[in-house]
Amino acid sequence: MQPDTRYAKSGDVHIAYQVFGEGPLNVVFAPPGFTNVEHWWDEPEVSRWLLRLARYARVVMFDKRGTGLSDRVADYPGLDQRMDDLRAVTDATGMQQAALLGISEGGTMSALFAATYPSRCRALVLCNAYPASTFALSTLEHSLDYIERDWGSGDSVARFAPSRVNDCAFKRWWGKNERVSNSPAGAAAYARMNRLIDISDIVSTIRVPTLVIHRTDDRNISVEGGRFLATHIPGARYLEFPGVDHIPFVGDNADDIADAIEEFLTGSLAPVAVDRVLATVLFTDIVGSTEKAAALGDHRWHDLLDTHHTAIRRTLSRFRGHEIKTTGDGVLATFDGPARGVRCACAIADEIRPLGIEVRAGLHTGECEVIGDDIGGIAVHIGARVAALAGASEVLVSGTVKDLVAGSGLRFGDRGNHSLKGVPGDWRIFAVER
Repeated sequence: MQPDTRYAKSGDVHIAYQVFGEGPLNVVFAPPGFTNVEHWWDEPEVSRWLLRLARYARVVMFDKRGTGLSDRVADYPGLDQRMDDLRAVTDATGMQQAALLGISEGGTMSALFAATYPSRCRALVLCNAYPASTFALSTLEHSLDYIERDWGSGDSVARFAPSRVNDCAFKRWWGKNERVSNSPAGAAAYARMNRLIDISDIVSTIRVPTLVIHRTDDRNISVEGGRFLATHIPGARYLEFPGVDHIPFVGDNADDIADAIEEFLTGSLAPVAVDRVLATVLFTDIVGSTEKAAALGDHRWHDLLDTHHTAIRRTLSRFRGHEIKTTGDGVLATFDGPARGVRCACAIADEIRPLGIEVRAGLHTGECEVIGDDIGGIAVHIGARVAALAGASEVLVSGTVKDLVAGSGLRFGDRGNHSLKGVPGDWRIFAVER
């Protein structure tokens, strides 16, 4: 019998999810872009594959916001919000730690979650996944043309499950899957947003046991996407299977893929040492602080600093930021999502200006070393260097941050390449446009 569909609250959005299986291992199944958790049980090969997971795990499966049975949204979500949705369903089901199984685009979200929340990720499995749209074998124009003319027909089975292209029953199921997962306009918006995402720069920060699986002749995502992930995720195990199908539930070796996942997840896995995490680092400081302090005198300057710190802490709380420390006339803080960090930096600049002072801010996303209550590492140095380039009330970000917030509605102006003191190479810097 199909499991009941429930809803978890992620901010103001309801996320549809199902829980099935009673095994000792928790698994969060992050599906590809277009799903409907109830419709997936109607295809025997898919349901058989899901029930295989349920033999040894307690599985949660969900529809991402804007798709399937989850709430429709005005703006399609960036990776921050997708991670929030994943966390919402794990919290709703009481899963403090789980293995993540990400397929296709669901792998992008799972990889970023694993890097950001290693203590909540027991293991990571990426199946026919990719770090960036450059590994997609069809252009955005081709995808949009199909959505506009043929969405709901099931003809895209030739790209996602070509071995079943002559199976009329499967094609009908696939066509309905398109229709019940999204409308044509919603699917087009989702496709545009997905083409902007790029996590290539951060996959090397993943520190949980990882299995990468890819089919050699996948018609939708180049096998080079899987090879890239396996090469750049430290210690990742890589398995390459023959075949042309993108979705792993079909094809002659669908059972072999399921076997490999079960063996990996149920084997003895080393505990995760959470001493390095992926985070978005924010630095702020007051512009012209020395001159302002001299003009005010010590007593009034310290009062102003106290008011400044209080305003920043209040704003950090609004955006779920974590204050690491004050740095004289500035603050170092971290965020578990880059878009929240950028919006918080803009809000801080607006909050501080009425005090008669202005702050500059800089953000970078990268791997940070956890040192007690402090953080260190090259990502922290980059964040500080980016902030130093900013002008009054200006928020600058690294190219890494800009790539990760694609689809969030944030806009940026290109400030060109810069050499950051003590950091190798040139860095592309962008200014937030407000």
